[in-house]
Amino acid sequence: MKRILSYLLPAVPVTIILTTMIFSHSCANTTTPPSGGPKDTIPPVITEIYPALGAVNVPTQKTKLVLEFNEYVTVKDAKSLFLSPPLEKAPKYKLKGKGVVVTFESDLDSNKTYTLDVTNAIADNNEGNMFPGFTLVFSTGSEIDSMVVTGIVQDCNNLEPLKGATVMLYKDHADSAIFLKRPDAAVKTDQWGFFCLRNIQDTVYRMYAIIDENNNNKYDPDAEKVAFIDTLVRPVVVVNDSLPELQKYDMEDTLNCLARKTEYELNIFREKPSKQMIMNKERVGDRTAYVTFMAPYAQIDSIWIKDVAPENLITQFNPLQDSLEIWVNDPKPQPDTFFVNVRYMKTDTLGMLNLFTEELKLVNPNRKTFGKSSKKDLKHEDTTAVFTLEANPETVEQYGFLMEFKYPVAEGSFDSLVFRSINPKQEEKITGFTVEQDSLNLRKYRIKSKEELQVGYEYVLKVPHRKFKDINGYYNDSTEVKVTLPKDDKLSTMHLALSNVNNKYIVDLLNEKRDKVLRSYIIDSDQTLDFPYLKAGKYSIRITEDLNRNGIVDTGNLLEHRQPEKVRFYKLEDGTFLIDIPEMTELDQSIDLVEMFR
Repeated sequence: MKRILSYLLPAVPVTIILTTMIFSHSCANTTTPPSGGPKDTIPPVITEIYPALGAVNVPTQKTKLVLEFNEYVTVKDAKSLFLSPPLEKAPKYKLKGKGVVVTFESDLDSNKTYTLDVTNAIADNNEGNMFPGFTLVFSTGSEIDSMVVTGIVQDCNNLEPLKGATVMLYKDHADSAIFLKRPDAAVKTDQWGFFCLRNIQDTVYRMYAIIDENNNNKYDPDAEKVAFIDTLVRPVVVVNDSLPELQKYDMEDTLNCLARKTEYELNIFREKPSKQMIMNKERVGDRTAYVTFMAPYAQIDSIWIKDVAPENLITQFNPLQDSLEIWVNDPKPQPDTFFVNVRYMKTDTLGMLNLFTEELKLVNPNRKTFGKSSKKDLKHEDTTAVFTLEANPETVEQYGFLMEFKYPVAEGSFDSLVFRSINPKQEEKITGFTVEQDSLNLRKYRIKSKEELQVGYEYVLKVPHRKFKDINGYYNDSTEVKVTLPKDDKLSTMHLALSNVNNKYIVDLLNEKRDKVLRSYIIDSDQTLDFPYLKAGKYSIRITEDLNRNGIVDTGNLLEHRQPEKVRFYKLEDGTFLIDIPEMTELDQSIDLVEMFR
């Protein structure tokens, strides 16, 4: 205790003298900025605290904490006045002179170490200069707990740090604790996602982090995101005034902020609902409907529509299997109402999954009597097998031509497609091609040339008239799409060699902001991936470990102790995550996936 006070108190007189000199020319009314002179850019400075830093045997009833400053201040964010361990209700405050007085609606617990963190809470009253932060430590018992743990909280998908997440420690190791109880210690993360849980007890904890939307310091799975550490946590570092992790830094001080050591990494995710039931349903056309489920991976035993032959029913799940599209492959007029029966595993009142049959009444939104006037209102696309045909010059080698119908195809002749190439001399040649139906979308097809595409050539895919009929009985119009590979000499290529591929991985090339996927591959063996036609700029490589091999990034589950699928960004030797690709460059990169995911 004496050592802590001897560390802080010598700075107080110096601070008072300096701030007096700085503000000696200010007018008497310190709530009004002076006219003229340099702008005040100096944040407030603490001149006195009560109870003293490290005080023990602090009263548990009607407790008041006082922070006095060298100038008038205001509380910018009351939520950042954060007490740990938290009480049922957040701390209250009032401004008194140049001080902030913090009080509590309920009594504190006895024999417990508390910390009040005021980071991001207080600013001066004139210019709004933010106070960098301070943690007041005191105890209602005879001792101050002395351990500390640090870490970082980040988004599980892009690994971006999360500001304002609540990191919580529980001595109760039951899975239910985070839902029912307030934590034994807690703290908010800063702009770098960094947290420091200081002056905690030397014992074993469960560690969680949440985005606490309702600020009750408990986890609400229906509205909030969560992260957890798989193992029990026991602090090993003792509080020390010289620890960089305990200091309050300007958040723009990148060097010092990044230099802080982190013991734990928490990846925040949003859980998928665990209760399974039909959440929504709609008839969206004469032969089209959909059903959505509350939780993913719905287990359907059977599905049928009254008075519709089973062989005429087409269904398709989305990748997460929580949305089901339904089509009736019959061009005859359909009834105004579909009576859809779904037999599936539904969560009962005891929380168990049991087979249940649910009948859905789906009314046709287009039901009306078609007279002469209504036929005049029909558009060409209302009587045509509508589809799109697209090809992107930068990605046509990887993805080919993408052909997607609005409705499933009842009859189709892909042999009728005409794929031809035109060389720089304008000589045409019919080229062979392959057709692959998308594994996740039965209305989508990928058409690729059997021959390697050449720069300077034009490639044309033609779809002839009336070669495809959809489930409505309508035929397609003819169309053709032309594409040429980019010829810009300034474009670059990156070759990415991946080794020790012992699982299925999703490899994404992202833009500099990491908010857009430019190219994507799914791999399960060692290989080299090519990323051609790249403009000069900065790019990131994101790799996701696809453990269940379903081709999508799956989230975690708290009660099942299942973490979200691991995501890693390729880190360069200098510690950055951005690959700077200049013009006219052929760049080789290599990644050892075992090392990357170690």
